[in-house]
Amino acid sequence: MPEVILIRGTNHVVTQCGTCGVWFTVPEIVYENHRREGGYHACPMGHMRGWQTGEEKREREAMRLDRDRLKQDAARLEEELATERRRADVAEERVSRVKRRAAAGICLCCNRTFANIQRHMQTKHANVVALAQKQT
Repeated sequence: MPEVILIRGTNHVVTQCGTCGVWFTVPEIVYENHRREGGYHACPMGHMRGWQTGEEKREREAMRLDRDRLKQDAARLEEELATERRRADVAEERVSRVKRRAAAGICLCCNRTFANIQRHMQTKHANVVALAQKQT
């Protein structure tokens, strides 16, 4: 319970500013009204002290809920991005494997090797063969 003193026949609450540390008094009726209904009073240095109103509390709660929702959305999107990157890496590896097999003259369906396809790849598609060899 805050300290209450009598000044000129009126009760005052003694309080200290949380910003600058100055001690000051506020009429008890003002202090209790602000505490009950929300409101602010200023210290002698001009720093605002007091309690939020119901509307301010609702606005702050709404902002907190929005912030939490945005954090959850960001985490979900981050996870989706990581999943898509893993899928892209797997797909890229599959493409590289197919290119290496084609450059080596291996049929993609029956796994048989055909010398003429290998020769064709080396003469007509040397850039694919070089790329496939570089990736191994």
